[in-house]
Amino acid sequence: MSITLQDAVALIALEADLLDHGAFRDWLTLYTPDGRYVVPIDPDVEDFESVLNYAYDDAAMREKRVERLLGGRSISAAPPARTVRLLSRYRMLETTDATCTLRCAQHLMELRQGRQRDYAANVTYRLKNTDGGLKIDLKVIRLLTATEALTAVSYIL
Repeated sequence: MSITLQDAVALIALEADLLDHGAFRDWLTLYTPDGRYVVPIDPDVEDFESVLNYAYDDAAMREKRVERLLGGRSISAAPPARTVRLLSRYRMLETTDATCTLRCAQHLMELRQGRQRDYAANVTYRLKNTDGGLKIDLKVIRLLTATEALTAVSYIL
């Protein structure tokens, strides 16, 4: 049976909730071992490995990112930002028994040091059925302002 939109959205909503509540260690468990977290600079690029990105994280880099956020070793994360992300406009692009590709819109609001910032993005997920349940195999966050000057982002998009 193919992965349903309902199952895919449930995982994506869980991820957003974990990130907004600072449960970064739990967030790490949502990914497959080979999964990638990508924030490209060029909104039209598909070959992320051969170009410069804001983020192109494998499991080791995601772990380091979380350690910096939790350990206070990141200047841009002190004090930590509070975030709320709204997800909408879910569209299943492809689905099989093993994987699915889903796209949605994300509006992330950040509050840090008395200043609110907003980030809009189109987010594409490739989800994979594993022995441990549905996992994120690829997350690509295409920020609306990716080609503009970007302030220091002190959290996980």
